[in-house]
Amino acid sequence: MVVHMDIIEILKAVLFGIVEGITEWLPISSTGHMILLNEFVTLDVSPEFWEMFLVVIQLGAILAVVLLFWNKIFPFKFKKKPVVQKDIFILWFKIVAACVPAAVIGLAFDDVLDALFYNPWCVAIALIVFGIAFIVIENRNKNITPKITELNQITYQTAFLIGVFQLLAAVFPGTSRSGATIVGALLIGVSRTVAAEFTFFLAIPVMLGASLLKVLKFEGPITNAEMVILLVGMIVAFVVSVLVIRFLMGYIKKHDFKVFGWYRILLGAAVLGYFIIK
Repeated sequence: MVVHMDIIEILKAVLFGIVEGITEWLPISSTGHMILLNEFVTLDVSPEFWEMFLVVIQLGAILAVVLLFWNKIFPFKFKKKPVVQKDIFILWFKIVAACVPAAVIGLAFDDVLDALFYNPWCVAIALIVFGIAFIVIENRNKNITPKITELNQITYQTAFLIGVFQLLAAVFPGTSRSGATIVGALLIGVSRTVAAEFTFFLAIPVMLGASLLKVLKFEGPITNAEMVILLVGMIVAFVVSVLVIRFLMGYIKKHDFKVFGWYRILLGAAVLGYFIIK
């Protein structure tokens, strides 16, 4: 019976890893999907571990970005002798600038924001509001040529403004970190491809920082079963993220983000309906 239960918990972890890998990179809110999934598939873990699991599982997704974009984010090249690529160093300084708003607010008010806004109602409203934003902004941009079509055209000011939009995701769960930064980037004239890439790169320090913060705050004991659940979730999130990122980068070369906007609205309505009926 114990072995049977362990297998079931591992299968649940696989499911959570799949959902994380898909929803972390598509601008549809991983938090909203995780909350909804948890209503139907509950891991047999402590509440403290579950809170940490939701954040730390994202490390698997981050490794996918590192793997796929290594040549664009690693500033050192080793051929006959080491070469430092200054443009990549500068890109990282811009990423740091974009992280400042969310980092300051997140560190100062992390627990307060979780207590105030981490609930199905706020998540559902954020899903709908940013779903509408995607549709409105894409319609607005239909006949407008993006001003920024290359990563190196992003200025420190532009990076900081994108970071301000990311702050919305830090404050309101369900906004979607990728959704908020992409909406912000599109609004200030960044092309879809560059907006997506910068969002992916921005996720690296943000998620590493958030995961480290949750691990440091975790005070409860962790069982062997919980450790296996976490590792399985991360590995599955990594594999699925590789596939999803490749899909998204191909998709947005020919399509806009409106389909994700409509999906967010429908999901937000479904979440509201479910919790009203419940």
